[in-house]
Amino acid sequence: MRGPCPGLNTLAFHGYLPRNEIVTPTQIINAVQNGFGMDDTLAVQLAYATMLVDGNPLMNLMSIGGKSSLTGPDPPKPAIVGGVDTHAVLEGDASMTRGDVFFAFLTFYIYMATEYRFYRIQQSVAENSTFSFISPRIVTAYGEAAAPFVFFVDGRKADGQLSIENALGFFRDGIMSDDFHRADGLKTFHLVDNSVDAISLKTT
Repeated sequence: MRGPCPGLNTLAFHGYLPRNEIVTPTQIINAVQNGFGMDDTLAVQLAYATMLVDGNPLMNLMSIGGKSSLTGPDPPKPAIVGGVDTHAVLEGDASMTRGDVFFAFLTFYIYMATEYRFYRIQQSVAENSTFSFISPRIVTAYGEAAAPFVFFVDGRKADGQLSIENALGFFRDGIMSDDFHRADGLKTFHLVDNSVDAISLKTT
């Protein structure tokens, strides 16, 4: 069951996460650290934030795709337990990689994150009569713009640039290239946070 996040899909494809894409927060923490070199703070925040908004905390399970009976019986509302593709939480309008749910999902390659982030918001405002861009979606929207340029870049590239080959592997095919190397050293929360700040300053 593929989900809306190319990073989590790729980690499942390569065996860092279960192929059925039903995961625990600990499995996500281990996967993003081993697969992408994410640091402890960011890995834990990602895993538990995702669990709280899209998972089943009573069962300690969540789907990185759509809603699944494999996460166990739903707890009482207002719990969502819908999986990562629950609309307007982690997945949502003005996505960098897919069209709004209103128009059905489309895949895009990111050439310039700041311009494209701004373009997608403006396009959704103009064309989507049900457009919603509030918390927590507004936070995750900028995080999704920054993440590929931190975690999808081959660690051997001195210039830190995301290659077309690696971008297409993650976004189109959900795979790492055969010789992909994650960056040496752990990625820090500040690296992502600084990227988010830079993108949001140019689009607000």
